[in-house]
Amino acid sequence: MPSARAKDQGEPLLVDFALQGGGAHGAFTWGVLDRFLEEETLQIDGISGTSAGAMNAAVLVDGYADGGADGARAALERFWRKVSDAARFSPFQRGPLDIMLGRWTLDNSPAFVAMDLAARLMSPYDLNPGGFNPLRDVLAECINFERLANASIKLFVNTTNVRTGRGRVFRNAETSPDVLLASACLPQLFQAIEIEGDAYWDGGYSGNPSIMPLVLECASRDTILVPINPIERPGTPRSAREILDRINEIAFNAVTLKELKMIALLRQVADAGKSEGALWAEMRVHAVRNPTMIDLGYSSKLNAEWPFLQMLHTEGRRSADDFLRTHGGDLGRVSSINLDTLLEQV
Repeated sequence: MPSARAKDQGEPLLVDFALQGGGAHGAFTWGVLDRFLEEETLQIDGISGTSAGAMNAAVLVDGYADGGADGARAALERFWRKVSDAARFSPFQRGPLDIMLGRWTLDNSPAFVAMDLAARLMSPYDLNPGGFNPLRDVLAECINFERLANASIKLFVNTTNVRTGRGRVFRNAETSPDVLLASACLPQLFQAIEIEGDAYWDGGYSGNPSIMPLVLECASRDTILVPINPIERPGTPRSAREILDRINEIAFNAVTLKELKMIALLRQVADAGKSEGALWAEMRVHAVRNPTMIDLGYSSKLNAEWPFLQMLHTEGRRSADDFLRTHGGDLGRVSSINLDTLLEQV
């Protein structure tokens, strides 16, 4: 596999992205990508994404194929505006007190509380027998899937096969609205998505996102992870909702953490250039820190108000700026996060 091009050769450095899912919180990732697309010294080789991360990835790849970095930035903004427009008449709206106090939570929304309770007693096959999802039309309108199939940036969309429990990664030519909806299909809220005779759920259960295709199929040796779900959260959850939220965060981080641990372990034992394990050992891993999500609960993932999405976009750009200022020089040289700390508790 060819090595990534170095900065000192005067050509852009190849990087790839690993994008977590998180509903409306994916607008933070939009901001991160928007800032990175301004960097002419970097070239995106591939993107692995789950749920909202997969949608960000597909929109970027298609937009880049149509109009380069500027086309990708415009496509991402258009997508998130369409998402907000589609949710304008959603019953999931903030209450007057939350609006007055500037809180983005939907915890006090009657519709959210009713949905949350109903989802614990009834399935989406009962609550939404027609399988309606407003994102289907948004995706069909915002992405040219024929162009996506032949795009130069490699796309990897993570899903979970309901029957086998295993992850399946769809690539550029395999990606469709159904594939992207499957990647974001939370089984408590949506009916499983049927693809080629199999049912699929959210890719977060098997890889949020999977780093493996970036290692094995991309020339880049620098993976930039954009996390949405906090790995660490202070305090112990007490309420039923807080406990469920934390369980979901832990579950949706578990597979990615295992892959990062494998990279750290293989660095210690692999012979460079002599095995598939060496490809893992050669990876340089980076993460765009995201302090915003610590203060945002699960319910705000369903809040698609444009001011909220704009706030997350701004925070994403700010976090990307901080990364580039602090760790931009590490790209192409060393990992900017210490993976060995993941082995301390193994």
